[in-house]
Amino acid sequence: MTLQIIGIYATGICLLIGAGFVLVGVIGLLKFNDSMTRLHAPTKVGTMGIGMLLLGSMLHSFSLADGSFHETLIMAFLFVTAPISANFIAKVHLHRRDCTTPPPPPRDDTWSSLEGDLELQAGAAQK
Repeated sequence: MTLQIIGIYATGICLLIGAGFVLVGVIGLLKFNDSMTRLHAPTKVGTMGIGMLLLGSMLHSFSLADGSFHETLIMAFLFVTAPISANFIAKVHLHRRDCTTPPPPPRDDTWSSLEGDLELQAGAAQK
């Protein structure tokens, strides 16, 4: 077995794994009915799926002795922006009260919640 054949098999395996992750993400996006639960499917599973597809593309280009690092830049951009955008979308839903409220925070001052924001809003409304 030559290195090129091993690269093509590795490319196929990466493409199958990536397609499986993307399929699970699409099913999760269609199956969940709440916007907050829908948020997890494309950001968590889709990121790994697209990452594996891009890794398969890189392996294929290296097995043909072309070599391409453009996919690395795409993966870096995707891995940085997807969690940040998901966090912002979740914060918007929490602050607009479009979803069920999170459980009350424990009696600990180090836990972050909307509880402190509500106190700030109440103080600002009284002024």
